[in-house]
Amino acid sequence: MRPNPSPVALALLCAFPLAHAADDASTLPTVSVTAKGYAADELETPVSTTSMDRQALRRKQAQNVGEALRGEPGLSVASDGAQGQNPVIRGLKKESVVLLVDGVRMNSAQPQGAIASFMSLGLAERVEVVKGPASVLYGTGALGGAINVRLPQARFDAPLGFDTSASFDSASSGLRGSGLLRASSGDHALMLGGSLARIDDHKAPSGTVALTGYDSDALIAQYRYRIDAKQQLRASVQQQTDKDVWYPGSKRPHANAAVVGNTIVHSPDQQRQLLELGFERKGSGEQPLNLDVRVYRHDVDRTIQSRSDRLQRDIGQTDVSFSTDGIDAKADWLMNEQHLLSFGVNAWRMQASPERYLASPTPLSPLVRNVPFSAGELRSMGVFLQDDMRFGKLNALVGLRHDTVQGDAASMNNGAVTSGLNRKDSATTGSLGLIYQAAPLLRPFANLARGFRAGEMRERFEASPRGDGYHYIGNPQIRPEFATQFEIGLKGASAALTYSASIYRNRITDHITGQPTGTFVNGLPVKRTVNLGEVSIKGVEARARWQFQREQWLSAGYSRLRGDNQDLNEPLFQMPADELSLGWEGRVAPAWTTDATLRLVARQDRVATAFARGTENATAGFGTLDLGATWRYAPRQSLRLAIRNLTDKGYHEHLAEGVSGHEIQAPGRSLQVTWQGAF
Repeated sequence: MRPNPSPVALALLCAFPLAHAADDASTLPTVSVTAKGYAADELETPVSTTSMDRQALRRKQAQNVGEALRGEPGLSVASDGAQGQNPVIRGLKKESVVLLVDGVRMNSAQPQGAIASFMSLGLAERVEVVKGPASVLYGTGALGGAINVRLPQARFDAPLGFDTSASFDSASSGLRGSGLLRASSGDHALMLGGSLARIDDHKAPSGTVALTGYDSDALIAQYRYRIDAKQQLRASVQQQTDKDVWYPGSKRPHANAAVVGNTIVHSPDQQRQLLELGFERKGSGEQPLNLDVRVYRHDVDRTIQSRSDRLQRDIGQTDVSFSTDGIDAKADWLMNEQHLLSFGVNAWRMQASPERYLASPTPLSPLVRNVPFSAGELRSMGVFLQDDMRFGKLNALVGLRHDTVQGDAASMNNGAVTSGLNRKDSATTGSLGLIYQAAPLLRPFANLARGFRAGEMRERFEASPRGDGYHYIGNPQIRPEFATQFEIGLKGASAALTYSASIYRNRITDHITGQPTGTFVNGLPVKRTVNLGEVSIKGVEARARWQFQREQWLSAGYSRLRGDNQDLNEPLFQMPADELSLGWEGRVAPAWTTDATLRLVARQDRVATAFARGTENATAGFGTLDLGATWRYAPRQSLRLAIRNLTDKGYHEHLAEGVSGHEIQAPGRSLQVTWQGAF
């Protein structure tokens, strides 16, 4: 999915000879629905993508989406706890990434923790990532791209089936399990699924990392009714509940440390609920028109507490619900053999009124209501048109979209500000991608994409302390930021080799960020929401998987990016380190396959100093080795043993939160046992 390789990327690709003769096994195409908005072969898509199917997700035994994607080219993770791991796309974090569950947008302004951890990964069938601005399809927020977690669907092709799994890992004494039931009869189809996780504090080489355990439960259900051969109705329900989640990366000395000591953010209860009703129609004939319409209600509810370790009491409590009502309508129409036209409209409204209580006037005082903002609301509406054109071996993808986003609130700063809170912005974005099939293993591509992001609720309205030790001051009149990315690349696939490589540059204007001001409020340093003039991110990625002999595979991945703050002439704040991964997977006996993955992460010493005012420091490089073996003892059942971090390496990711020298340490050596069965 990319190229114009750097010398390192070329070296990776050249390590796998293109002339290797394929065996007689055929290669099935990797299909993504997120990149184009409908099912399409990634090899025919002029956009950089990453996809992980259920088998790959289960092999990683990741606790959340961030952990699952960590180590993939162009992807990294920002973490403030074991549960709080947010995926990062090409250096852009959660505010600049649109997260979707089965194509439904998840809106939520989270001060601490990971939005992506609400996405029922234990039941996921597939995770799809689009890298680079994706506003044409997904509107505001898609500067870095989009991540879509696809959950199981009710199907009419199986009268009855049950799929289940269970796992254990020694680092956290973690127990996980999932079960999925599908049933159908005539024109009715039903899917029911559930998963659970019971995670204790994990162990690092230096000892147990306190407050990294939590409990999680998820339920999903879907009913489909087949009106006729072309039309279906569906109703879907999703529910996830996490209990007793701590964010050790938020631990900071309080301004009144002699009395309070440190504070740390704790979420005793957090939930996500989705209700969706949908209608879909499949076209037929020489010019089929496919239609999908859905209405939904998506809620994220959290209780967030700031705990004093010296006082052993909460000095801040917040209850907040982010409720989004939306409608999506989209269609794709095969006009002729050269044009597949897609178009649609997306509209949603998110509302929130946080209830916050702070110890005032001193940390020993009772909790007093101090609301950051009330009756906050964001409204968005967008229309898009996309043409997927084919001219012989050349495929062109052209898209155009127009959005309006309006934010408003009744008041902010505990009712002190009631005017100047309304702002409405319009944005037109577009994309142009070209890919040419010179040969199955030689498909050069290029794309130019423009995305935008309007400020979210916290950036607009919040004026209050947060768990990172800063007092934030929102800006209701913050301008949207715009990103323009140009990318050129190369990809290809055969039965023996799949590869991709690319180089890109993403220029972001009016970049929205929280900037330290050097001032203090109630003893806390202040960050104010501002628009920086311009930042840029440029990088190179490469990935390859080669079958060097029958049922024996080698793989490699490489990422290197550089971010620059043009206003301050210094590195951009919190950019991921350079990374190389090497892997092997092969069959060693009729029922046994084994695998090994080596991950090498470079020292990151390109850090912001002026912008960060001493809050970003260099991190050491590290390497980890994972080994695994899978025994398929029956056609539809398997047992897997794996050792993660074999050498018990002590390390933390560069984007791990925490006071310098006290960042969250990653788990040490861990034995994982996983059983899977289908009946």
